[in-house]
Amino acid sequence: MKRSVFFISDRTGISAEIFGRALLSQFEHEIEFDEKTLPFIDTADKAAEARKMIEEAYQQSSDRPLVFDTIVNPDIRAIIHQSPALIMDFFQTFIGPLEKELKTASSFTVGRHHAYDRSGEYNNRIKAVNFALNSDDGASMKYFDDAEVILLGVSRCGKTPTSLYMAMQFGIFAANYPFVSDDMDKLTLPAELKKNKSKLFGLTIDPNRLHEIRTQRRANSQYASLQQCRLEVRLVEMLYKKENIPCLNTSSKSIEEIAVLILERCELERRTF
Repeated sequence: MKRSVFFISDRTGISAEIFGRALLSQFEHEIEFDEKTLPFIDTADKAAEARKMIEEAYQQSSDRPLVFDTIVNPDIRAIIHQSPALIMDFFQTFIGPLEKELKTASSFTVGRHHAYDRSGEYNNRIKAVNFALNSDDGASMKYFDDAEVILLGVSRCGKTPTSLYMAMQFGIFAANYPFVSDDMDKLTLPAELKKNKSKLFGLTIDPNRLHEIRTQRRANSQYASLQQCRLEVRLVEMLYKKENIPCLNTSSKSIEEIAVLILERCELERRTF
């Protein structure tokens, strides 16, 4: 069973994707979703084009498409709502009750969420992303003193995407350091890591899952072999235990889940934008 899904927004569409996918994740075991994001639908003409795409999807299937939208302008939103689809409108759902509770009308200003940044946190997020890129995979350990958290782990256990997600979503200055096959003969913490030991957080992963991931990247190699994956995971987990480094198994967790769990366990400030 397959259903067409549209995420529609007058901005980037990221919020519609996040909210919509959170809801769809409750049904993904039974249904396959064909997703399409339509950002910057901020004119009547663009809305009409979006409606046409939804109508075409409906004509190709006996099931109504699912539409998640975060369009602020009520006139543009009304065009989308003429579509033969199940519409889940986040602004219409929540703005009305908020207006009633706050006893004031919404400004219906596009991009207001970003304008709400009164303390420079948006700029801090950009700095955090640059920091994550500059210190990725231990590229430059000289930045580790400025890190709020330093993720450790074997190659392909989720360090880089988690560091970037924490930077983009929460403005966290996250560095990461990889343990590679050459380290396994005598696995120890480098001096820069020892100096910042209180910031260290380890990631681990099921060897079978690691084998699958590495095989997609470099099939039939020593790097991807199950034996090598088992060896690296075992030695790294022993190091975590020896050095008393908190750790998390990433095997069945999304990047979002990993990031939030790290924030909680490291007691880092959860910044929002």
